[in-house]
Amino acid sequence: MNILELISANKQSSVTIDKGELISYIINSEEIIHQKGNPGWRNSDTEMFPLIGATSLNNFTVSTPRGDCKQDQHGLLRELEYTASNQTNTSASFQKKYLKNTLVKNSKYPDKSSVEFVSWPYDFKFNKHFKLSENGLQITFSITAEQGMPFMLGYHPAFKLNGNKTEIIKTASSKITIDQILTIGSGAFPVLNTEEITLIKKNGLNVEIKTKGFQNFMLWTEVNNMLCIEPITFYPNLTKECLAKEMFRKANVIENFEVLITPIQRT
Repeated sequence: MNILELISANKQSSVTIDKGELISYIINSEEIIHQKGNPGWRNSDTEMFPLIGATSLNNFTVSTPRGDCKQDQHGLLRELEYTASNQTNTSASFQKKYLKNTLVKNSKYPDKSSVEFVSWPYDFKFNKHFKLSENGLQITFSITAEQGMPFMLGYHPAFKLNGNKTEIIKTASSKITIDQILTIGSGAFPVLNTEEITLIKKNGLNVEIKTKGFQNFMLWTEVNNMLCIEPITFYPNLTKECLAKEMFRKANVIENFEVLITPIQRT
């Protein structure tokens, strides 16, 4: 009952969503999303909120105008469950709600973290909306938060690769190889000050990603068969200070972000 499927009007593409997670995007019988169970990552997409990056170097402590709180890597949003709302043949909406200072069980504890519970001193609602068209998949995020709440946001989808490291990631000013990303490792490769990026393949569909509101990307993989292309509001390794104030934006009650994933036939 948690699995939803969207079908484009021309019947040429489909999207499968599991509890708000994009687990499949098939175009003309070609899958472009990393599949769970394959090497690389146990998920296929998630969100990073209200912060991006590791917190262990800061004793898992985040300072806010309302005092300190405990957060694990990439924030507590991923520990909350989505509730499905509206769905049509081509669209679906999901929401997560959080009440300030509510303790949330940390799934990384105790194997990968010493913090059993995480929390945040602000209320927020986080909406995720999928809309599938004949041309691509639009994913929009709407955050309703208290005025001035500090936050970072990252979207973390994983794309399927051929496994031979021949893919190129292209922006208006650069070309990045899979080997370059692998060399960076867990730190993630920064691609800053751009809202467009393209995954170019020698075999199969290329994938163009256009965003609104994020302004940056980071690229992560530790294997040859998948690549996370992540729109982000701030690259977490840009400052020497862990969780520096300049990494966070201040919420203006409602914040909107957009990601458009467009499969492109190679010419």
